[in-house]
Amino acid sequence: MSPVQMPPTQTMDSPSSEVPFWMNRRKVWSIVGVVIGVIVVWKILGVFGVLPAWDFPPTGGKDSWQAVFLTNNQVYFGHLRKYNREYVVLKDIFYLRVADPLQQGATLPGPTLNLVKLGGELHGPEDVMYIPKDKVLFWETLKKDSQVVQAIGGFLGSQQ
Repeated sequence: MSPVQMPPTQTMDSPSSEVPFWMNRRKVWSIVGVVIGVIVVWKILGVFGVLPAWDFPPTGGKDSWQAVFLTNNQVYFGHLRKYNREYVVLKDIFYLRVADPLQQGATLPGPTLNLVKLGGELHGPEDVMYIPKDKVLFWETLKKDSQVVQAIGGFLGSQQ
């Protein structure tokens, strides 16, 4: 009778006894730690306004114009974009100014509206506004054939 050979005993250190990945506690806790770290950093950046807000709807593209209606009854026209969690930014700004027809020598009854480019005022503002989101009642994307967009296009065309 020939002796029966028994396979060598396997230990946890031998390569043939690989444990499944999910059973290796050190690897699992490392991955859990990395995931928690990423979430914490993401939240901190969001709290401090470094990351853009996700709750701001898209504005219709870079070339579209928006009318922004504020809680103080002012309306501004420009390119509206999200800025951070608390603010939106408006660039290339225009607004309507009521002109009294008596001041212009006109005989039309009632006031007339003029579209004014922001920046020529006495205090000399730059052509950008950072508006708190809680001050925006609503905004609308303007059609390319709207009178306001056509007036803005005419103004910008005359500046070149």
